[in-house]
Order: sequence, then C-alpha cells, then structure tokens
Amino acid sequence: MADHIFTGAGVAIVTPMNSDGSVNFEEYGRLIDYQIENGTDAIIACGTTGESATMDADEHCKVIEYTVNKVAKRVPVIAGAGSNDTAFAAKLSAEAENLGADAILSVTPYYNKTNQSGLVRHYTYIADRVNIPIILYNVPSRTGCNIKPETYAQLCKHPNIKATKEANGDLSALVRTMALCGDDLDVYSGEDAQAFAMTAMGGCGVISVLSNVCPAETHNIVQKALDGDFKGSFELQKKYIRLIDMLFSDVNPIPVKAAMNMLGWNCGDCRLPLGSMSDSGKAALEACLRDYGLLK
Repeated sequence: MADHIFTGAGVAIVTPMNSDGSVNFEEYGRLIDYQIENGTDAIIACGTTGESATMDADEHCKVIEYTVNKVAKRVPVIAGAGSNDTAFAAKLSAEAENLGADAILSVTPYYNKTNQSGLVRHYTYIADRVNIPIILYNVPSRTGCNIKPETYAQLCKHPNIKATKEANGDLSALVRTMALCGDDLDVYSGEDAQAFAMTAMGGCGVISVLSNVCPAETHNIVQKALDGDFKGSFELQKKYIRLIDMLFSDVNPIPVKAAMNMLGWNCGDCRLPLGSMSDSGKAALEACLRDYGLLK
C-alpha cells in the first residue's frame, strides 16, 4: 500500500462537556490545537474515548463537522462512524465523508454482534457507499465481536477498506492477519501498551488514549519504532506503561477525562451511564500524574 491514512500517533480525542452535558466546543477547539501543536499525527473524533455511544446522530455530525473545520487539513481527521445497525453505519459514514472527514473508523457490531460472514457483509455494505478509506475497529472486549485473520483477508480486498485498529490483545492473531493481508491492510494498535510492539511488527502506529495526556511522548514512542530505533521506542513504552495502566484503571474514558481535568482542561464529566472514579482512584491517578511530572 503506497499511501497510508497516517503514520505515527493519532489521538482518540476526548469530547469536553459542559455542566449541562452539552459539548463544550470552545474547549474542544483548544484541545485540537494543543494536540496538533504537540505532534499528534491524526485526530480521531467520535470514537469510544469521545463518548460517541451517547451522542445522537445530529450531535455526532456536528462534532465531526467542527473537528474538520478546526483541524483545517493540518492533520488527517478520522471520524468514528460505526454502529450495530449496518444501514445507519453506512448513512453516518457517508455523512462524515460529506462533512470532509479524511477516513472512517468503523467499530464491529456490538450487542447483537454477528458471525464472520455477517462481518464481511456489514463492512462491504458500508464500504460500497463511501469513497474515503475505512479503518476497521476490532475491540472484542467492548463489543463481544472479533474479526478473525481469515475475515480480514476477505475484507482487505475491498478498495475502500484500508486498515484496522486492532485491540483484541492477541499478537499471534495479528501475525496471521498480517501474513494473510500483506500490504493490503495497514495496522494501527488500538492499545497504548502495544504501540511499540505493533509498530515494530510493521504497523503504522497507534490510535491512542495516552495521546490526550502526552501527545508528544506518544508520538515519539511510535516515531522511534518507525525510524528503526526499536530500543529507544521500547524504553519509552516501558517508561509510560504505568501511566497507560492508570488511564485504563476504570472504564475508558473515565480516567483520561479525570486526568485532563486535573491537568487544567475543562473536559467535564462523562455522560451517563459512565460514572466518576472513586476517591481512591482519583488519588492514585493524581499521584501518578505527579510522578510523571505532569502535575506540580
């Protein structure tokens, strides 16, 4: 594959909320600028970390439109546009394309799930209705649905299915996927803890939660691996593993939003049904941020 959607670290960006639960677009714009100014290689809007599951269609599209306009082609914008309703996912993907997104992030169907043939039909239906690249999103811990290597091999034959965000935690399966798909499927790590490993294996980078807190550092983990400095990349991966673990000490994006608020951003609370961290959890998170020199 000659062209990649992006290489490096793309931020799965949080969506700041006002006290009434509405999107805080002013703070969101500040976050976008901060990310780009500090080395983030792509903005992934309306993903899991962006709380897309609690956005209605109109709000979802407004966030994508705002992101595209604010980014203004400085880096690629990848719009989360998945659903467990195939027809709605296709409609949302087409709307994201119309709004100017550079690519789509499409999570596997959740709750109703599907079998592997259903995944092929689901993604083919969506890919037939857009003209921009699609990144598949495989996160069975949240969806209960896993894309198998042989299914990837079928899906990557579609000209619009270009990549996967792989978060099934199974590096052995990823090796099989890469062997079957070759250059027809780019791979992004969907887990910050595996950013070095997947990039060293030939991946293009990471779609990251850590980047919200440490954009430059996350970029450097990946860029060193892309440049062949595997030792330097792995040293950084090890350095930040405790912070990564802390950012996943509760259901994502609860900890990362709490961290952003501690760091002075006005990100607000997560929408229900996501709750707040416990007092002990917050204390541990704050201590961790201090240990990393992020809080004075």
